[in-house]
Amino acid sequence: MALNWVIFLPAIYPNNWPTAIFMNITDLTGYLAAFLTTLAFVPQAHHSWKTRDLSGVSLPMYSLFSLGVLAWLIYGILINSWPIILANSITLMLACIVLYLKISHKIH
Repeated sequence: MALNWVIFLPAIYPNNWPTAIFMNITDLTGYLAAFLTTLAFVPQAHHSWKTRDLSGVSLPMYSLFSLGVLAWLIYGILINSWPIILANSITLMLACIVLYLKISHKIH
């Protein structure tokens, strides 16, 4: 699909097509990075949900991490960057699941 974009970009952006190609590659790189880093949190969330074993999860670390992800999400919204918005929305949701399980497990 990216190759098709590269072929048609000179026609769409006749005066600015090298920049358009760069932006397309930049977005693709951003989406790939977002996908991979978000995917990395799925096993932890799944394991925590399934086993309810959160003994190896540090509450302070996950709390700070979640705040950092929230900050990245706000940043992505402010600069209107969809790779950042999507990745951090999903990652924040997964991190909040783990945090919720950790806090509720600690209370009980």
